Amino acid sequence: MELWEMAVIAVGLSMDAFAVAICKGLSVQKIKPAHILITGLWFGGFQALMPLIGYLLGVRFESLITEIDHWIAFVLLGLIGGNMIREAIKGEEEEMCDSFGSKAMFPMAVATSIDALAVGVTFAFLGVKIVPAISFIGVITFVLSGVGVVIGNVFGAKFKSKAEFAGGVVLILMGLKILLEHLGIIG
Repeated sequence: MELWEMAVIAVGLSMDAFAVAICKGLSVQKIKPAHILITGLWFGGFQALMPLIGYLLGVRFESLITEIDHWIAFVLLGLIGGNMIREAIKGEEEEMCDSFGSKAMFPMAVATSIDALAVGVTFAFLGVKIVPAISFIGVITFVLSGVGVVIGNVFGAKFKSKAEFAGGVVLILMGLKILLEHLGIIG
């Protein structure tokens, strides 16, 4: 997988965290550097951890499903992307507390990184070097989450659904690209 493809996947995966970070920015009157750092560490950390877990699971069962791995990647990325688009269109607003403690951040970090678990399984099938991949995903998510807190505090909720929609489209397109490459339709 090329660097630009990894960047596209990292940005796509980080859109859920970015959207929630915008909401966290909305939840406080005045943001502090600690808010940005805490949000980035929680979301970036889990976005790095979950693909690692998915990768380890994928490697464990790789021999059982190598014949259909491209279809699995296509379906998983398509479902994740489709769900993100559906959530963006639905536009449901979540209640957001102004706490940045572990009780508030842990469930959000897990919820925004579940899709990264499935992407980690896909990485195993594609033979992606996992340490650089998860590092890249974690750093991109860390940065975008911090930016999201600031944007949420400054501009409000109008970017949340757009970010989620864009992330969904990116993941669907990457799944389609993987399938078309495997089928020999594109180089």
